[in-house]
Amino acid sequence: MSAEYEIGFTSVAEVYEANERVRSRLLGLISELSDDQASLLTEKGDWTVAGIVEHLAMAEEGMAKVAGRLLKKAEEAGLGSDGSLKVSEEFIEKVNAWSKTKGQAPEIVHPTGRSIAESLAMMTENRRHLNLLKEKFEMVEGTDLTFPHPAFGPMTAHDWLALIGGHEARHVEQIEKVLGSES
Repeated sequence: MSAEYEIGFTSVAEVYEANERVRSRLLGLISELSDDQASLLTEKGDWTVAGIVEHLAMAEEGMAKVAGRLLKKAEEAGLGSDGSLKVSEEFIEKVNAWSKTKGQAPEIVHPTGRSIAESLAMMTENRRHLNLLKEKFEMVEGTDLTFPHPAFGPMTAHDWLALIGGHEARHVEQIEKVLGSES
């Protein structure tokens, strides 16, 4: 994932806290970007900083929706939890391998041209939705209920929650590199 974001969490609350730390770091980076900085291209030259932020907003929206549906199914099945985090071993193995590669995002989460302000508004709504799910994440456990990720295969709601912050941390590092290379 990222040097800052390791999956050694034991509770849902820890993941939420880590995800908020990553979000704060992102907001600190982009809160006062000039238009020129927002238009800087990544190392591969395919996405701008604004495009990365838009990608994060779109990806988080999708991940939150998937996790919400999985939690709803777990709740309907009466699968209770003690609030601990149950991230699958398969997910951890695949994420560790992924962290050493340069991935290719699915077309559905490629930037379309939104401004950073529009993407941030979307991210604020995504996070509101995720915060509404926190109690459900802590109350139900659905390790047998999965939805496939394009790169990682079947993932549980807890896997998706951990991926949100890890994915964002990875792109925060990418933005830091882009912004650092301009000086």
